[in-house]
Amino acid sequence: MPRIQDYVKFALLTGFLGAAMALGAGAQEIKDDKVIAIVNGHEIKISEVQMATDDIIGQLPDLPPKLRYPFVVEFLVERHLMAQLAVKEGVADTDEYKRRLALYQAKALRDAYFFQKIRPQVTDEEIKAAYDSESAKVAQTERVRARHVLLGSEKEATDILARLKAGEKFEELAKKYSLDGSKDYGGDLGYFTAPEMVAEFSKAAFALKVGEVSQPVKTDFGWHVIKIEDRKLGAAQPFDQVKSAIRNVLLRKKVQETMDELRKTAKVEVLDEDLKKYAADVEKKRRAMSDQKNGVVAQPPAEGEGDTGGKGDLQIPE
Repeated sequence: MPRIQDYVKFALLTGFLGAAMALGAGAQEIKDDKVIAIVNGHEIKISEVQMATDDIIGQLPDLPPKLRYPFVVEFLVERHLMAQLAVKEGVADTDEYKRRLALYQAKALRDAYFFQKIRPQVTDEEIKAAYDSESAKVAQTERVRARHVLLGSEKEATDILARLKAGEKFEELAKKYSLDGSKDYGGDLGYFTAPEMVAEFSKAAFALKVGEVSQPVKTDFGWHVIKIEDRKLGAAQPFDQVKSAIRNVLLRKKVQETMDELRKTAKVEVLDEDLKKYAADVEKKRRAMSDQKNGVVAQPPAEGEGDTGGKGDLQIPE
């Protein structure tokens, strides 16, 4: 019997998976949990394929969504073949198996709780409300597209201004004289918001009209001559393109809220001394970040460190 992966190329050529139904990362209830393969008597159902996809999505190769289905089914076929061999050879009676079983049981319970209890808390209405709130903020944020020439002294910047007034092209002067990497692009910095640049640079840039060139501007990087190419208010991405990402953000928040509540009454003892030290360092940085956010003078936090990443669509033939 051919391996299921042998049909992948055929699927691409004939499109036999084109009329597939999408089950986005456990998002939909499976109404018809039909058997789609049998391995030595074991029935593989759509629900098992869905759970396996949720579990291994991060390990899947870069396959189009419609080809993940046959790949995951083959993965399950091989998993059950080896599991059946393990039972036959007595592996199910070993300590190694029992240790793994305890670990996977905890994972299975956690995953089941997530899908049954936490995921339903994030509704389409809540996702849309979050989108509307954030997109309104984006729409009010102005961005400018600018070019600049970065120079080592005020005199050099003044000389560049004189040459611009004499008719030389900004892009050519930037390519020839600018001291930073934007010189390769004629000084083009692309679009940016005010907070994305140092204060002195942003203050000068956002004070200009389209087509205007600044007087020399000093920052810690040197002296800049800035030209504004365009100004525009931000525009949010279409809802359908970011809906899954917003859901994942809200789900992570729900999970964290659940964990915070559990830890209030849980008794967790860390016995390893290195882990104790690490935990103390993390708590110190967390407090410093919290103090800084609340306006309390505190030492700057060190650079820090965010699963339910976006799950890919799984398409199953009807």
